[in-house]
Amino acid sequence: MDKDVNGDADLDAGEFSSWLGQMQEALKGGGVSDVPCNGCTACCTSSQFVHIDPDEVDTLDHIPSELLFPAPGLPAGHVLLGYDERGHCPMLGDDGCSIYAHRPRACRVYDCRVFAATGVEVEEPSKEAVGRRARRWRFSYESPDAHRQHDAARAAAAYLGAHHNELPPDVRPVGATQRAVVAVELLNLFTASDPTTGIPVVVEPPPDDVAAAVRHRSRPAATTRTREPGDRNRRTGA
Repeated sequence: MDKDVNGDADLDAGEFSSWLGQMQEALKGGGVSDVPCNGCTACCTSSQFVHIDPDEVDTLDHIPSELLFPAPGLPAGHVLLGYDERGHCPMLGDDGCSIYAHRPRACRVYDCRVFAATGVEVEEPSKEAVGRRARRWRFSYESPDAHRQHDAARAAAAYLGAHHNELPPDVRPVGATQRAVVAVELLNLFTASDPTTGIPVVVEPPPDDVAAAVRHRSRPAATTRTREPGDRNRRTGA
């Protein structure tokens, strides 16, 4: 248990390459994020909408239908779980998530270490607790390649921020969480072998390659926990 959940002491985020492999696999649907939350519920209390796919039958069976509403811009059957007047997930109880074993896929994948990995700052006031937690994570590195991967993740996130308006409008990342997740998924585009030494280095890929990769990435940006900009007034029970 983290004795000071809201403190400012550094937190061990784990070895970067190991974390990256697990995170990328989770984003592809092949696993879950093993986040050492240690009592932190920042992501559950930060006014976040949680996207639930129609195939998540078990999850949907454990959430009252009145707490769900159609996900904007997505096909029928895709829904969002909102939050209460405090900004808390309605499934969060005094002892933690009341449906933890049946929680949405987006919650299983969500990992605030993605912000530390990409250098993306969480700036929304409603997500201040997530931002504080994210800034405390510190990765370790077992090889030069791990450092290079971390640099590539930051480069990818910086590119997505600087060239946001040049990306396909229907799939461009919206908000800090989506930008960080997409950067992790695309970071391999931002590395190449130095033609002289053969050593992997961080590069900026052609814009068309990035646009194509964003469009064909493994999971659409809407499947992350997010706050939909067009639905800021929707709440649970509203």
